[in-house]
Amino acid sequence: MGGTNAGQRKGYVCFAAQDWWYHNRAHSDVQLMLNLAQHRPVLFVNSIAMRMPLPGRSSQPLRRIVRKAKSMLRKVQRPVEGLPGFAVMTPVLLPFYGSALARALNARLIAFQVRWAARSLGMSTDVCVATIPTAADVVGHLRVQTLVYNRSDRHSAFPEADTAAVEALERRLMREAEHVLYVSSELMAAERELTGERAVFLDHGVDLEHFAEPAAPEPEPAALAAIAHPRIGFFGALDDFVVDFDLLARVAKEYPDAQLVLVGDTTHDLGALTALPNVHHLGFRPYTEIPAYGRGFDVALMPWLDNDWVRHCNPIKLKEYLALGLPVVSTDFPEVRRYAGQVAVAGSTEEFLAAVGAALEERDLGAPQRRRAAVAGDSWQARATDLLTLIEGS
Repeated sequence: MGGTNAGQRKGYVCFAAQDWWYHNRAHSDVQLMLNLAQHRPVLFVNSIAMRMPLPGRSSQPLRRIVRKAKSMLRKVQRPVEGLPGFAVMTPVLLPFYGSALARALNARLIAFQVRWAARSLGMSTDVCVATIPTAADVVGHLRVQTLVYNRSDRHSAFPEADTAAVEALERRLMREAEHVLYVSSELMAAERELTGERAVFLDHGVDLEHFAEPAAPEPEPAALAAIAHPRIGFFGALDDFVVDFDLLARVAKEYPDAQLVLVGDTTHDLGALTALPNVHHLGFRPYTEIPAYGRGFDVALMPWLDNDWVRHCNPIKLKEYLALGLPVVSTDFPEVRRYAGQVAVAGSTEEFLAAVGAALEERDLGAPQRRRAAVAGDSWQARATDLLTLIEGS
């Protein structure tokens, strides 16, 4: 532990679960830190891997290794024009994950690079916000006054994770952090015995300006404009441990005159799904373009599997869909029930299919305005202010 040195500004170091250069920037750690950087200097540390990507154990391992290497070569950058308080780095780390000694060496190596980057930016490392569990190894080597664990996901439930090792790191952060942030009330309640009064529910936000209705009509992206209405859509990561692809196939077959549009990168072989004549996978699109695709949907889907990961999740896309004013059909999980008045929550495949049909026939002209109103107070600016108040007081 330590304090701010003379000439340094009180800084926030975020060990993110994302990589700024390659992942969707809608994630909570990205958005919270971007908005926090309007008030305090922020060093955004791109994801410290939880294990080595390997064939047979990881999806697209070679691509992920190359991508991480390229990210390391970018060093420290201020990537957002007009926001000099926000800097991004990818620490160089040793690709050996199997031993305690290698982990300890990596922790010291990463901490040295973070301290050097912070000094070069003229900021302290007083506050550390850890979103990825492997940050637990690094924090002890930094001059941290306040440790915040952003428990946005249960990473030990991730299929590729070394469950026992990651769970130990999660529990260590839960024990040592001054504040443990949750977006899932279900997960917060399950872990209350370990976190006690240090647990805080900090809901996800939404970039209201980004997803607002444009002042004047804008042309659709060419790839979307080529697809006929009605469109049943999904945007986001098409991960095989989250998305129910069998359910998506049922939707496409149940409504052959509608077009199922999927926007996002995937870890799943979509061959059987895209073989259906009314299914269109448009691939990854950058965050800047996502609202333009979403506005072209007639119905938006959240077709999740029923598993531990989903039961403890709180998808940001829920608020993004609502900010766009879209009819939303979702499978059932705890956090979506808070929006049952605005979202059709289905408890079975039959209910899901029926809800899609009802949404396609929606006649309520005032419904889009009510959906936007449901998230009008949920800006990321408001969430960042809540976080700043929690850590530093009013």
